[in-house]
Amino acid sequence: EVLLVESGGGLVRPGGSQRLSCAASGFPFTSSAMSWVRQAPGKGLEWVSTIHTYINNTYYTESVKDRFTISTDNAKNTLYLQMNSLKSEDTAVYYCVLNTVEGDYWGQGTQVIVSS
Repeated sequence: EVLLVESGGGLVRPGGSQRLSCAASGFPFTSSAMSWVRQAPGKGLEWVSTIHTYINNTYYTESVKDRFTISTDNAKNTLYLQMNSLKSEDTAVYYCVLNTVEGDYWGQGTQVIVSS
């Protein structure tokens, strides 16, 4: 059974940093495509970033390039999202997603609030 558990959300001031984690189990983590997707209050889902864990290729939506970094610790089966220079518009629930040809698996989400 695929299990994705996010953590690391919270309240952070504009300009601050936060690191999200996603503990994964139930699938071959080192040969997967994994993403972060967010949903701001009252808005739809927005893709943020993807990593191919087997070749470490990374992709970002334009609004987070040069501020966010997606990475993995394959020994711990954990996905990360390092978020720097946070802005109020980054406020959202962040979801960890496993992308497969059969479909996507989602974690429960972790909320990030960027506010002074």
